[in-house]
Amino acid sequence: MDDFSKKLIADSRMILTGAEIHHLEDFSQLMSKFDLDSRDVVLTNRFIYQPFMEEFKAPCNFVFQEDFGTSEPSEEMIEKLFDFIKYDSYDRVIAIGGGAIMDLGKLLGCRRPGNVHEWFYKREPVVHEKPVIAVPTTCGTGSEVTNISVAIVKSELEGGVLTDGETKLGLVSDDIIPNIVVLIPEFLSTLPYKPFITSAIDALVHATESYLSPQRKTLISEMYSMRAMELLLVGLKKIAEEGQEARKDYLKEFLVGANLAGTAFLKAGCGTVHALSFPLGGTYHVPHGESNYALFGKILEIYEEYDPEGELLNFKKLVSGILGCSIETAIPALNDLLEKVCPLKPLREYGFKETDIDAFADSVEANQQRLITNSYVQPWTKELSKRVYRECF
Repeated sequence: MDDFSKKLIADSRMILTGAEIHHLEDFSQLMSKFDLDSRDVVLTNRFIYQPFMEEFKAPCNFVFQEDFGTSEPSEEMIEKLFDFIKYDSYDRVIAIGGGAIMDLGKLLGCRRPGNVHEWFYKREPVVHEKPVIAVPTTCGTGSEVTNISVAIVKSELEGGVLTDGETKLGLVSDDIIPNIVVLIPEFLSTLPYKPFITSAIDALVHATESYLSPQRKTLISEMYSMRAMELLLVGLKKIAEEGQEARKDYLKEFLVGANLAGTAFLKAGCGTVHALSFPLGGTYHVPHGESNYALFGKILEIYEEYDPEGELLNFKKLVSGILGCSIETAIPALNDLLEKVCPLKPLREYGFKETDIDAFADSVEANQQRLITNSYVQPWTKELSKRVYRECF
């Protein structure tokens, strides 16, 4: 276990809730409540700005992520963004968007590093200096309340040796938790079904991994995880039974469920699913929720194989109560539900190759100890990582 993981496990706080959370109806209410002005930079996307913000003519500096790249945050994107938005040109950040916007907005609230790569490998300090208002427009990452910003960076092996590949890394610090979170369900109304459903599954992964966290979970984080899983599973069941449009009557619940899941993993952490999905997302640019989903069911099956009577038993009881199945069939029933709302693709359909099995397992071992040490199955070995990739191939 690395020193960083030891520090996380030693944290005795029952729950971390750094952000002040508000529920509002639309962007005009946000403008009024927080007195937006010309010294505010609003980081968002045009497809969110045009239907929800443009008509209100806010006096802010609007910046659109897609002008710097269309994929998830990367070293290059962050550097371009920093070059464009001069640090002395704004006093406050309003981040309105999905997980990428949330992660970039957090960084804009921090003192600029000398080198972005060194920042993500924890060789430069993280110092929060400007207030951040986070407004999520998906129901997945929970990033609006977390202390992590994820980016695709050049991969390193032990000793700082650069490889030819890339991986995802999380910049973790309580200093980057947004100051204020605003939940506006309306922003989810135009989200296409595919990103909506993979976001919702991502939130379920967060809640599940936090609930199964072997060393960092507390009674209060467990409460957040359980309520998040209940809200999300009920919503996913509604979609499976009534069709895709059923989600539009349940937007607030999905948004709150994702927020609660984010608060839970802020304290309890995520684990194996995230550790193994990061190389997949980093190498083949698979959206975060989808890369988690690609591995989630298989990892739950391995958990069941190794330790069916531990905390996993309580998880299965919760799932069986909502899905109306037996405790013994809870994990297959959950995987069937997810297959109904979002057909599962094998890794090879994302470009994954057999040679990636060993390479990705090596990358996880070298770069994702913060997550691997929080696996429900301990110790989680490189061979188990290879097995997941092989059986999902």
